[in-house]
Amino acid sequence: QVQLVESGGGLVQAGGSLKLSCAASGGTFSRYYIGWFRQAPGKEREFVSRISKSGDSTVYADSALGRFTISRDNALNTVYLQMNSLKPEDTAVYYCAANLLGGTTYFSWGQGTQVTVSS
Repeated sequence: QVQLVESGGGLVQAGGSLKLSCAASGGTFSRYYIGWFRQAPGKEREFVSRISKSGDSTVYADSALGRFTISRDNALNTVYLQMNSLKPEDTAVYYCAANLLGGTTYFSWGQGTQVTVSS
């Protein structure tokens, strides 16, 4: 089964940008949809974005639409989340996870990467 590791988080000022990476090992990476989620302190985990196996289809939460871009490089077994125009409310731990059928059941959650946006 695929294992996922997130990286790229950090501290950024409001209006700034960060690019998160989700690196996969084990399994055949191109078999999986990959989703990004986030969890802010005291809040439930929420969906951010998802990309199809080939990368030709993407889905975004309303909060991410127009500011975040998800992409993947199957040759490098990596999915990216480019985050622009960051807001303090984007502060959260960001996780990636795998999905086989494009539905709502995700597995192989990574350990997360912290994103902090200062005002």
